[in-house]
Amino acid sequence: MVKVAIYPPNSLILADLIERKGHTPLVLQKQIRQKIKDPEIDSPPMNITEDDPIQGLKYAAIEVPSGVRGRMAIIGPLIDEAEAAIIVDGAPYGFGCIGCARTNELSIFLLRNRDIPILEVDYPTNQDETYVMVNNINEFVDSLEEKVEEE
Repeated sequence: MVKVAIYPPNSLILADLIERKGHTPLVLQKQIRQKIKDPEIDSPPMNITEDDPIQGLKYAAIEVPSGVRGRMAIIGPLIDEAEAAIIVDGAPYGFGCIGCARTNELSIFLLRNRDIPILEVDYPTNQDETYVMVNNINEFVDSLEEKVEEE
């Protein structure tokens, strides 16, 4: 089983495709769930712990806007944990979105700089392109299974 980072990291569609193939999607929802269930946080999900801004500094400098550091405190560990990645370029907000262009750029930059298999696909604009995208993702995930079996 391979841990696959997906981008946008809150895309339920991508997460479902990965899970159906028996792998673990590294998604934002699971990170947020941990924060909400944390007894240290008084009124989830509005509050953060004292460690969150410090964790964000691992991925973004102090001069970077605080919102980017806060988002990277959650997204960064997903990137670190990834053994493979799927990036969908040009996806609309409804497909999954961080809502912050700088966080998007930084996250994709960090994923591309990892020494892991990465599939980049464009968001489809019609039904035929959708079939091609899903087939490309399935083939990529199947190739990950073959690499795991070889090891």
